[in-house]
Amino acid sequence: MSLYQISVEDINNNIVELSAYKSKVLLIVNTATKCFFTPQYIGLQKLYDAYQKEGFEILDFPSNQFADAPGSLEEIDEFCVNKFETKFKRFTKINVNGPDESILYTYLKRHEKGIFNQKIKWNFTKFLVDQEGRVIKRYAPMVKPEKIAKDIEKLLKNKR
Repeated sequence: MSLYQISVEDINNNIVELSAYKSKVLLIVNTATKCFFTPQYIGLQKLYDAYQKEGFEILDFPSNQFADAPGSLEEIDEFCVNKFETKFKRFTKINVNGPDESILYTYLKRHEKGIFNQKIKWNFTKFLVDQEGRVIKRYAPMVKPEKIAKDIEKLLKNKR
C-alpha cells in the first residue's frame, strides 16, 4: 500500500484521495484546539505561507483522542481560522492510536524511519512526507514548526 492509495474525509465530509498530493511535500499533523501546543498553529501557518507556492502542503487532522479537541468540526475550523488565520487544509476528527485509529496514522507510524509503529503520544505530532509519498521524519509535539523549515527546504530543493 502507498500513501497515495489512502482516502480521508475533509471538514465538509468530502472524500479526498491523498493521490491529489502527489509531487507535494506534506506535513501531516494531529491537532487540538485546547492543548498546550495549540499556539503551534501560528508556526504552522508561517510554514504554509513560506513554502506553499513551492509545493508544500499541511494536512491538519484534529483529534480528540487526548480530550483536547472538543467541539464540532465547524467550531474547530472557526477557531483555527479566526484565532490563528489558518489557510491550510483541515480534515475530520480522527483517532491516531488504538483499534479505531485512522488508516492514515497506521500507515504513517508503520512507514516512519527509526522506531516502528510507536504510539502517538500527544497532539501536534508532525510527519514530514516527501514528494514520492515517503515518510521522511516524525517530530514530537514539543518540536516547534519553525524548527522543521530546513527539512522542508531540503525536500523542496531535491525536487528542482
